[in-house]
Amino acid sequence: MEDIEVCYKNTSTGENVNLFWDEVPSSSLDEEDDLPSSGQEVQRISVIHNLPDLLRDTESHDECMRRVVPKVREVLHLAQTDMQLAATSAFLQILQKNLVPIQNYSQTFLQTILNSVDSKDPDVASAWLDTLLDVIDLLPKEVIKKEILGSAISKGQLAQSVQSRLACCRILGKISTKFEPFVIKKEILPVVQSLCQDVDYEVRGCMCRQLDCVARGLGLEATKSAILPELVELTNDEECHVRIAGLETVVNILSLLDAETCGTTIIPLVCKICQQAVQAEDATLPVVATQLGKLCHGIADNLTDEQKQWFIDFYKKLCHVGLEKNKASSRVTTPVIDKDRGGSKESDLTDIFELEDKLVECRKNSAFNFPAMVLFCGAKQFKPDLHVTFTHLCKDPHFMVRKTISGGFHEVCKLLGNSANLIQSDLVALLKDESIEVLKGVVSNMPAILDCYMSSGSNHTVSESKSGPLSDIIPAFLASENAVFTSNNWRLQEMLMNNLSCLNKCYSSENIYNKVIPILRQKLLKARALPVKVAAARSLLKLTRKVKKREQRDEIFHGLIHEFCHARKCYLRNVFVDICRIVIELYSKKFFKETFYEYLLELHTDSVPNIRLNLCSILPDLKRLLILPTDRGLLQQLDACVRKLLVAEKDKDVTDGVQSALEELDKIHIPMQSMTRRNLFEQDLEDQKKEEEEKLLLDNEEKEMKKEEEAAEKKKGDKRNLVSAKKGSENGSSSKIPGPRKGSRAGLSGSNSTTKNDNKPISPNTKGAGTSNNKLVKSKSINCLSQIPRRDGKDLSKTKIVSPAPTPGKSPGNKVQVNSNISKASTGDSNINKKRVSSPKLSRLPLYNSNPNLHPGRPSSPSLIPIKASTTSSTNKTIKATRGSGIPAPGSAGTRRASVPTISTSRRGSLSGQLPTEVTPKAKGSNGALTPSIKERKKSR
Repeated sequence: MEDIEVCYKNTSTGENVNLFWDEVPSSSLDEEDDLPSSGQEVQRISVIHNLPDLLRDTESHDECMRRVVPKVREVLHLAQTDMQLAATSAFLQILQKNLVPIQNYSQTFLQTILNSVDSKDPDVASAWLDTLLDVIDLLPKEVIKKEILGSAISKGQLAQSVQSRLACCRILGKISTKFEPFVIKKEILPVVQSLCQDVDYEVRGCMCRQLDCVARGLGLEATKSAILPELVELTNDEECHVRIAGLETVVNILSLLDAETCGTTIIPLVCKICQQAVQAEDATLPVVATQLGKLCHGIADNLTDEQKQWFIDFYKKLCHVGLEKNKASSRVTTPVIDKDRGGSKESDLTDIFELEDKLVECRKNSAFNFPAMVLFCGAKQFKPDLHVTFTHLCKDPHFMVRKTISGGFHEVCKLLGNSANLIQSDLVALLKDESIEVLKGVVSNMPAILDCYMSSGSNHTVSESKSGPLSDIIPAFLASENAVFTSNNWRLQEMLMNNLSCLNKCYSSENIYNKVIPILRQKLLKARALPVKVAAARSLLKLTRKVKKREQRDEIFHGLIHEFCHARKCYLRNVFVDICRIVIELYSKKFFKETFYEYLLELHTDSVPNIRLNLCSILPDLKRLLILPTDRGLLQQLDACVRKLLVAEKDKDVTDGVQSALEELDKIHIPMQSMTRRNLFEQDLEDQKKEEEEKLLLDNEEKEMKKEEEAAEKKKGDKRNLVSAKKGSENGSSSKIPGPRKGSRAGLSGSNSTTKNDNKPISPNTKGAGTSNNKLVKSKSINCLSQIPRRDGKDLSKTKIVSPAPTPGKSPGNKVQVNSNISKASTGDSNINKKRVSSPKLSRLPLYNSNPNLHPGRPSSPSLIPIKASTTSSTNKTIKATRGSGIPAPGSAGTRRASVPTISTSRRGSLSGQLPTEVTPKAKGSNGALTPSIKERKKSR
C-alpha cells in the first residue's frame, strides 16, 4: 500500500509501480506452486482499481501506458477471480472517461477483453462478456467491424464450444443495431439462421432472444421473409425453454410488424401458444400469464371483437387455474406405497408440488397483469367481464396472489375512474387480511387509493356522506393497524403511521379528532421503534392542523407537553425533542415560540445526558426562529441555557455537543424586524404562508361559532313564535269576554248598543251591584273613543283608549291601545262590585282599581276612582291588583309617574317621558268639560 501512496505523490510513478511488479518475476507466474502471496494479490488488485486514476494524470499517463499496462495484461490470464473482476471494471471506466485514444484502446485493452471472453471460468467469462457488450456501445462501427465482427462470427461456428456459441449469439444481437441492413443480411444473417438451428437447445433459445435486435437492424421486409419463419419454428420447439424464448421474442417484435402480418401470422401463433400452455400445464403457463398483458396491448388494434373476447376469457381461465380442480389435494393426501418395491413414490410427490407451484405462479402473474387487462377491455366493460375475476383474485387462498393484486390495487382504481366504487368491498377485504404481506401492498399505496375515491365523483368527507365508499374503507384502514403492529416489521408500521396523514382530505375534523388522533397518540407512546414514533408524531401534527376547534388543538398540544416533556421516562422526553423538530418544520415560527419554545429549553436541566445531547442539536434551529427586538426575551433564555450547559456540564459527549452547537450559533445572524420585511421576505415566505393558514383556521372557527349561535337563536325564536302562536290561538278561541245582558244596571252600555239608561248617572248603591252577573261596559262619552271590551266574545284588539287631557310633552288626543292578550276573568271577579263616583260626567276613562280595602268603611268592591299620581306605592298596588284579577286596567289619560309601568301603547308612540308628580286641580277633557279635583270629589261625596 505504501507503493500506491508513492504513485500519487512521486512523479516517478512508473518506476515505483514497475518495481512493485518486478518483485515477482514473470517466469514464476507460470508455476502454480509459486503464486504470489495473498498480500501481493491485494496490492495488485489495488493497483488495477487505481489504473484509471494513474491514466488521468497527464504526467504519469505515458509512463503508465508503457510500463504498467503491459504488466497488467501479462498477469490477467492467470490471475484469480477478484483480479479479473477488478480489471473488467477498470477497463470499462478507461473507455467511458476517454482516458485513452480509441486507437490505443482497441490495440491494448480491447484485445485483452476479447481473449478473456473464452476463459474457462464461467463467472469470469460472463463478466468479460458483459464488459465487451458495454464497450460495443461506446466504440465506433469501424472498430467494431474490424476488431469484433470477425471474432464473433468465428465463435459461432459449430466446431466451437457451447460457451463460445452462446457468446456469439449475444455479440451478434448487440452489433446488429450498429450496421446497415445490407451488411447484416450479408455478414450476420447466415450465422443467425445457423444458430437458430443449432443442436443445443440453450444456443437456440439464446439466439431466439436476440432475434428482435436482428429484426430491428434488417427492417420489415427482411424480417417477414427471414426472421418470422425461424421464429414460428422456434415457438413450436420441443424444448419448453425454447418455446418460452419464442413467446418473449414475439411480444418484443410486435412494434416492428404491420397490421397485416399481425393479423395473418402473429395472432394465430399466439392463440396456439396459449392453448398449448393451458393443455400441457408446463413451465410455459406462468410465462404466458406474465406476457399476456403486453401481448394483448400490442395487438389490441388488430383484434376483432370475437378475438378480443377470446383473450379476455383466456385470461379469466388463467386466474382460476388450480382452483376448480385442486389436483394436489385430490390426487395425494398421503404418500402412495408401492407394494412391489415397498417404498413411496417420492417422484410423484415432487411433481405434484412442482405443478402446484406452477399454478400458483400462474395466478400470481395473472394478478400482476390485471391492470393491463383492465386497460385492454376498458373501464365500461369491467363489471361484466372482469369484476368477478378481480374478486376471486382478492380472495385467493394463496397469500402470494393476494399480495400481488393488493400491490396493483391503486393502478386498477386509477383505470376505473368513476367506477372505482365497484371494487370497494374488495379493498375492505384486503384491508382485513391477516397476512402482513397483503396488508403491505394496500397500506403502502393507500394515499393514491383514497385520492382515486375522492376524485371519482364523491368529493365529500365521511361525515357528509355516511353511505359513501369512504365510510367503509377508512374504518377498515384504521383497523388494519392491529394486524400491522402484531408483527415485527417496523418499516411497515412506519409506513402506516405516515400514510394516516392522508386522511385529512377525506375525513371530517370531528372524526379525525375522535378516531385517528387517539391511535397516533397511543403509538407515539407505546411503539417500540423510534422511526415509528417519529412517523406517528409527524402524522399527528399534520392532522392537528386540520382540526377546526381551537379547544381540541390546545388539548392535543398540552397533551404532548405533559406526556413527553414532563414524562417520567427518559425516552419519552427524548422524543419530545424530535416532536419539536417536526413542529418547527410544519408550523409557523410564531406558533412554536408561543407554544413549545420555553418547554423545550427546560430540558437543559434534565438529569439524563442523552436528552441534553439531543437538545444541543436543536439549539441552532431555535435561534433561527428569533427576530429582534420582538424576541429579545427568548434570546436571553437561549443564551442563559447555553451558558449553563457550558459551565455546569460534566458529561464529555454533551460538552462536545454544546461546543459544536455554540460554533454554529455564532454563525447565525438574528435579523431585525424591519429588515425582515424588506430583505428576508423570500426566505420567510413559507413561514408567512403557514401563519396565514393558522390565522385562517381561527377565523373560520369564529365564523362557525357565530353561525351556530345565530342558528341557535333562530331556533329559539322559532320555538317562541310557535308557542306564542299556540297561546294566541287558544286565547282567541276560549278567552273571550261575554257581553252584558239586557236589563243589567251594573255597568255602562257598549260602544255599538244603547240602553234606556245610557244617559243616566249610576249611583254607588245601585241595585245589583253586588251580584255576580255584573258586566263591564264603557262609559258613554260623546267625544271619547276609548272602549273597554265587553265580555261578549268580541275581539280585544279593536279596543282603544283616548286621553282627554293632554300630557306634558304629549300632543292632546293621543290614543292608547290596550293589550289584546287578555285572559278570561277569574271566578273571584264575579263577586266584585263596580261603582261609579258621583261626580260630574267625566270625559276620560279612570283606572280600574280592584283593591277591596282601598276605602275602609265601604263594601269590599272595586271602585272606579282616579289614582293619585303622587304616591307610587298605591299605584304599584293598583297595577298588581289589576294583573291579579285577570283584566288589565286600561291606561289613564291623566298624569302619572314615569316609573310606573303601563300595559298600553299609543298609536303614535309609546307613552314615555317625564310626567308631573301632582294632579292638576282642573283639566279639560276631550269634550271641553272641566274635570273636578280630588277635594271637590270628596265634598260631593
